[in-house]
Amino acid sequence: MTDPKIIERAKTWLTDSYDKETREQVSKMLAEDSTELTDAFYKDLEFGTGGLRGIMGPGTNRMNKYTVGKATQGLANYLNMAFAEETQIKVAIAYDCRINNTFFADIVSSVLTANGIKVFLFDALRPTPELSFAIRQLQCHSGIVITASHNPKEYNGYKVYWNDGAQIIAPHDKNIIDEVLKITDVDAVKFNADKTLITMIGEEVDNAYLSKMATYSLSPEVIRANHDMKIVYTPIHGTGVELVPKALKKFGFTNIFSVDAQNVVDGSFPTVKSPNPEEPEALKMAIEKAKEVDASLVMATDPDSDRVGIAIKDKSDDFKLLNGNQTATLLFYYILNKEKEQLKGNEFMVKTIVTTELLKEIADSFNIENFDVLTGFKYIAAIIREFEGRKRFLVGGEESYGYLVGDYVRDKDAVISCAMIAETAAWAQSQNKSLEDLLAEIYVQFGFYKERLLSVVRQGKAGADEIAGWMDNYRNNPLKSINGIPVIAVFDYLNSIKTDMKTGNQTKINLPSSNVMQFLLEDGTKITARPSGTEPKIKYYFSVKGNLEKQEDFEKTEKELDTKLDELVKTFR
Repeated sequence: MTDPKIIERAKTWLTDSYDKETREQVSKMLAEDSTELTDAFYKDLEFGTGGLRGIMGPGTNRMNKYTVGKATQGLANYLNMAFAEETQIKVAIAYDCRINNTFFADIVSSVLTANGIKVFLFDALRPTPELSFAIRQLQCHSGIVITASHNPKEYNGYKVYWNDGAQIIAPHDKNIIDEVLKITDVDAVKFNADKTLITMIGEEVDNAYLSKMATYSLSPEVIRANHDMKIVYTPIHGTGVELVPKALKKFGFTNIFSVDAQNVVDGSFPTVKSPNPEEPEALKMAIEKAKEVDASLVMATDPDSDRVGIAIKDKSDDFKLLNGNQTATLLFYYILNKEKEQLKGNEFMVKTIVTTELLKEIADSFNIENFDVLTGFKYIAAIIREFEGRKRFLVGGEESYGYLVGDYVRDKDAVISCAMIAETAAWAQSQNKSLEDLLAEIYVQFGFYKERLLSVVRQGKAGADEIAGWMDNYRNNPLKSINGIPVIAVFDYLNSIKTDMKTGNQTKINLPSSNVMQFLLEDGTKITARPSGTEPKIKYYFSVKGNLEKQEDFEKTEKELDTKLDELVKTFR
């Protein structure tokens, strides 16, 4: 039996404020009195610090015309307050391949223009990083991209950006949420578009984006010598289908193979279980193509093309999937190697606190300043903004397959990442090395780092309470050893305190407060516990370190590290 409060909430959607189709769908749910009704109406779809994301359909907890309309009205209200002195407020809008992509883009455009805001709307699907670029290129005050990233096909969402091209952070995120929460009546949403305020954009922004991107190439001569290196690329039905191949060609690569079935733009993602390049299954067809054409590099981007996963040929002519830390290691090492000839001492790079410490080791070896930030690329963008005009940003990345080269975009960018990863492979090839060889060389020089992610789910409120209890225990009774290895430092990011476990000395962590606990062990192992803010799930990030004396010991050392990771996972499962 459905909660009467939920039924009453659903009945409010039967008024003339809602269109006929919506009323009919809600009436059907009420008649069936199913779990679908409860899921759709038991709460409001939360406008979080980045925007909206949820399952599509009617209901207060769904992505639909009315929840998107309310969110956009709140955003419009805030923009009109924040930029009250501007003659014309401008917002850029992009969308990916998701079902209802143009429908939601039109709703957002309608509400913004009905509030007197000028809209630059892309004429077809585009990568999320190009939206970030367009905001800066067109001097917009904000931007919105319709995307649910790599979520299943039932989902859609949108992310909100500020005038620097980065996702919103404090104070704007909280202020926008406050305005959205004030929209309690759908009749307060202005849906009547002023079409004179909509300007369509397309190829001209593409060309500017690609041209700027190409200026970051560091080895044009190497690419010319290895232009015919065989590359297989798949957009997994998403927005990279046009621009990633164009970017590769712009850099000078001429031998690019596609996966025809996955070049079809389709928000139902018919060839994969999940359009997530972190999942091995998502690259399966691309690897089969690579074997067919004897390629050496496979790359796959997610639906909105802000993350990239790769596979490289190994010594047995099979393909090895790299995790996000390994790809970042290759990319960062290459860029710092090439940039070392023109360093002026004001360069820096950024990584997240859950990303491999190997990147800092590499940065230190080149005397490049490294900044650690909380999980989320908006924090990397915030560091770029902080030092703009004073220091030069080289590269940033996170373990979840997102990277950025240069600062012309202020979000992770799989388009330039694909081009620069290919350039890294060409650089290795010019030295008669594979990417596997290059990675092994890095491990010999700096230490063999290996990482793993564990997600532990506990259902319902009881599950959320259990996870909260774990975090309280980690915080109030910090572990002194893990699997027999002493803990030497504990990082409490909620209270912004680092504790030296040997001396008891505490120092301040200069990062925003976040419910994260991190343990550094005597042998270099790093373990991070990070609960989800939206579901009863906690993520554990494990990183272990070993010595690789010579490349020939790669497989043996890797197995040792994997065994160590297996034991750590058992401890926290």
